Amino acid sequence: MHKYTTEIFYSDEDEGYIAVVPELPGCSAFGETEEEALKEIKVAIKLWIEAAKKEGRGTPKPKGKELLKAVMEVKSEV
Repeated sequence: MHKYTTEIFYSDEDEGYIAVVPELPGCSAFGETEEEALKEIKVAIKLWIEAAKKEGRGTPKPKGKELLKAVMEVKSEV
């Protein structure tokens, strides 16, 4: 299992949930529910990593804790 930060939000335009992985450019998925979007982004992460390896590109190290720390610092300043 990969431990990349995943953001899920509702899109009025798409009438569903969008999941994105900021650490993996272009990695996103859609679901009618948050749960579906999460399930689909797990598949998208796997495919993104497989494609990167096939093309000889590296895969970024997950930065979940670092991103959380940065978000918490910003919130404490507000």
